[in-house]
Amino acid sequence: MPRVKYTDADVALMARMMRAEAEGEGKQGMLYVGNVIVNRAKADCLDFRDVRTIRQVIFHVQGGNYSFEAVQKGNLFYNRARSVEKRLAKKNLDYWSQHPAKYALWYFNPYAPCPPTWYNQPFSGQFKNHCYYEPAAGSCDSVYIGG
Repeated sequence: MPRVKYTDADVALMARMMRAEAEGEGKQGMLYVGNVIVNRAKADCLDFRDVRTIRQVIFHVQGGNYSFEAVQKGNLFYNRARSVEKRLAKKNLDYWSQHPAKYALWYFNPYAPCPPTWYNQPFSGQFKNHCYYEPAAGSCDSVYIGG
């Protein structure tokens, strides 16, 4: 059973986002970004209370801006999904979840050392240029269900 429900269109959309956000960090980096996308669809808490589908996650607006910079700025996000990224997205959707993004709901590139918290959420780890953050204890139990 997949970690979240999805369609072929969701796979392609997620693949585009993974590539746009982390192509420079290779397949592993793209998988970590994909894991954050899946976690946001699973999380029924915090900023993601009414975000249940992959499409809703990708086009989620917070504070007047898209949650993912790639949606706003274009770049690779608006290119067709390639088969390699589609395979990675499907892997995330079906089963893949690893540290430091296993429970992460946020990531960013600080262009400096990773801060210990980000908007009061604890640092869970780093992969190349991206710092990952999971919800503070007791604030989002749903992200921990089903790995």
